[in-house]
Amino acid sequence: MPRLALRVLAAVVGTLTLVAGCGGDGGSSRARRPAGAQVTIRVPADAPTISDAVSVARPGDLVLVSPGVYHESVKIDREHVTLRGLSRDKVVIDGRLRQPNGVVVSAPGVAVENLTVRNNTQNGVLVTGSAKAAAGLPGASGGYDTGDEPVTFLKSFLVSHVTATRNGLYGIYAFSAQNGVIEHSYASGGADSGIYVGQCKPCTIVVRDNVAELNAVGYEGTNASEDMYVVGNRLAGNRVGLTTNSDHQEKLLPQKGSVVAGNLIAANQQTATPEQADGGWGTGAGIDGGSGNRFVRNRIAGNSTAGLVITATADIPPVGNQIVDNTFTGNGVDVGWTFPTATRGRGNCLRGNELRTTVPARLATSAACPAPAASSSPAGRWAAPTAPGGIPFTEVAPPAPQPQFPDAATAGATVVPPVPALPRTEDIRVPPADLLAANARVRTS
Repeated sequence: MPRLALRVLAAVVGTLTLVAGCGGDGGSSRARRPAGAQVTIRVPADAPTISDAVSVARPGDLVLVSPGVYHESVKIDREHVTLRGLSRDKVVIDGRLRQPNGVVVSAPGVAVENLTVRNNTQNGVLVTGSAKAAAGLPGASGGYDTGDEPVTFLKSFLVSHVTATRNGLYGIYAFSAQNGVIEHSYASGGADSGIYVGQCKPCTIVVRDNVAELNAVGYEGTNASEDMYVVGNRLAGNRVGLTTNSDHQEKLLPQKGSVVAGNLIAANQQTATPEQADGGWGTGAGIDGGSGNRFVRNRIAGNSTAGLVITATADIPPVGNQIVDNTFTGNGVDVGWTFPTATRGRGNCLRGNELRTTVPARLATSAACPAPAASSSPAGRWAAPTAPGGIPFTEVAPPAPQPQFPDAATAGATVVPPVPALPRTEDIRVPPADLLAANARVRTS
């Protein structure tokens, strides 16, 4: 047996002895371990690398990582394992632009907590039920279209207190996954999006209390439908703040049924960001071919092109989206609906918003909620500013120190519920203009 494997086995056997006692029949360490016993595997004290620790972890175990820079791609294919750093800012998984993903989760019930993931060519943290995506293999046109293969979902996950910065596609990416939470995290320097949820129906995913700034797009939900909640996030200082859209590169078209509530979506025209989203530069939020989405009590402010845009893909109309009780201030156009192709929207409506300008004019009265499902949505055009050049994702400003996971050293392994509790939309209020400002570099006022 290689020396490295001997060291890992010896370390874990020692930990098991402390937890489970010295009884046994002379068999393997796994045989001597009582069913349900949980251990903490410390890196580097018990295992020299995070990957080594994960490889011997069993359901219910905690992999606890000491401060350091770890040059590895961590693949978690054991269910109900918790990966946690002792210091969010000082436990760093650094891909050095030599690997596609920093952390790949392909088993249910996994929690990734309190660490930084940076400098990967694709994603910081990837949670997926797709074997192709887990292997780092992009599909057609750069998407993860799996051809004739059936969609396989990973069910239940948690990403909490993670900093994902300077990654070549997405900072935190849930693809073909369900029943999960992305919370209290920070994403910057995503060359595509800081936080991305794709190809799920029903999603039953909550994205809450995160900061996404200095990305091409702060949050993107592509073909992410039903029980998809984006609440209480700071999506500010990107090129585009948020999009929810339908896209033929992924399955489960069309996108429908997201709730976007209580977010600050502001100042999304930063130049020191990756250039990929130039087509929508200066846009706070966009619905592109998505249907049945509800934008409720968001603060959408200071976006130079438009606060919120509804448009169609080439062949998929936006249908039945509701824009309700939002506060719009200081945008180039507060709400703009535009359909540059023959595909037009239907049944989209507004109610109770604080608005200054719309395109077309008087949209709040001509498309008031409730709107008949078959009614053609009015549309217009406006002059948008020219998008300035950006910078490579590798040059995006480093993040500020971020809040730590509570009691990281003493809390036990996290139990990820099979289905997360979903927010009560009626309890969500319009956020203050300084929402989560203490955790951000970009100031919006």
